[in-house]
Amino acid sequence: MKEYTKSFYLAAGECNPQAEMPVTLLVNRIIEVATLHANSWGVGYKRLIADNHAWVLSRVTTEIFRYPRVDETYSLTTWIEDYNRHFSQRNFLLADADGKPLGYARTIWIAIDLSQRAMVDISSLSYIRDNVSDRPCPIEPQSRLRQPTNGETAQHRFTYTDIDFNQHVNTIRYIELLLNRFTLDHHNRHRIQRLELAFVKESRYGEPAEITVQHTENNTYLAGVSATGQERVRAKIIFTDRT
Repeated sequence: MKEYTKSFYLAAGECNPQAEMPVTLLVNRIIEVATLHANSWGVGYKRLIADNHAWVLSRVTTEIFRYPRVDETYSLTTWIEDYNRHFSQRNFLLADADGKPLGYARTIWIAIDLSQRAMVDISSLSYIRDNVSDRPCPIEPQSRLRQPTNGETAQHRFTYTDIDFNQHVNTIRYIELLLNRFTLDHHNRHRIQRLELAFVKESRYGEPAEITVQHTENNTYLAGVSATGQERVRAKIIFTDRT
């Protein structure tokens, strides 16, 4: 079980305005498939919560050549590339119904103690060590993300639908807040080629937030979310022109 694959069908109600898979759904599926793979080893949420521990997504990078379109079947395959006492590096292949690669993703996960909100040493978890795969992931690892120094900003206050069962802001909600800073016309003319996210600190219900997007070069943007004056998320978004 070094690799785990799950197939999906893209229904119309899941699509973005361009009739394709939105990057928010892709990241949601990435989290789902990672969870299912961990469950298959018997070390998913149910097992970790018994010790008051939980897996937390720390970084995610996606690079997509083509997004699945409405009424298409696609699959996600995941495997562990490496791990150390703090981090587990998990990769993904997005493929069409025939197995042709559509893109890849790299993620970094940490295990935390829920009572102390501190990282747990995972070096002793033999199931990870025994299941590291030598399958390559052809996209570059995440770059060293910088906080945007200027750019357009928007205000938001985290509300009920922003919060997940861990009582902090949902990963997908952060992505939505960033992508909503671009107009529909921009999304009609461009698609996201590469998305890099690094989560710095948890955000909570009711906190006032500021979303900043800074255009750096060509179709590249630095972005970030801060709350109560503290940095919460760093991001880089690279668009490509639609043909």
